[in-house]
Amino acid sequence: MSMRLKDKVAIITGAAKGIGFATAQRFAQEGAKVIIADVNPDAVKAASAQISGAESHVMNVTDRASIQAVVDQIMQQHGRIDILINNAGITQDARLVKMTEAQFDTVIDVNLKGVFNCTQIVVPHMLEAGSGAIVNASSVVGIYGNFGQTNYSATKFGVIGFTKTWARELGAKGIRVNAVCPGFIATEMVKSMPDFDCWTFEYVKS
Repeated sequence: MSMRLKDKVAIITGAAKGIGFATAQRFAQEGAKVIIADVNPDAVKAASAQISGAESHVMNVTDRASIQAVVDQIMQQHGRIDILINNAGITQDARLVKMTEAQFDTVIDVNLKGVFNCTQIVVPHMLEAGSGAIVNASSVVGIYGNFGQTNYSATKFGVIGFTKTWARELGAKGIRVNAVCPGFIATEMVKSMPDFDCWTFEYVKS
């Protein structure tokens, strides 16, 4: 193993399960000091126990005070934050005509505003250091849309917009900003999605 991230301090949101947990495992293998941040206390504890040297922090990405408290603690302990992985996300799927306002707002708050909250609170420390890397978890759904996912598609498309904008704002200051757009991966979240018999994407050439 090349240890490409040796001694880098990396916050990974939504890291207790799924893609976030797999990311935390790989980052630890690459030598990073992994900060597992998730809203579920039991899941955070269980995840950190499986990754040698990982730290666990209960954090709600919709609660700026919660984020600030975790960031302050990390800075006090480590004096730096090198990497932010904005991975936390949820689904509350329904067809447009049946989606409730609460379903729409909840997904927007976690998947879109949560990314804004975490990044805005972490970035000043990266700016002070003159370096950093931010990776935002978008989705193939943010590119093509998907049946039954008005709210989720909007957030993932928005995350791409965040990424393009922040790359322009922060790149010259030594901070890289990128997004990843995974397809469907058999995580617990995906397995819980309802079967609309329409989970396919078509690419049509113009």
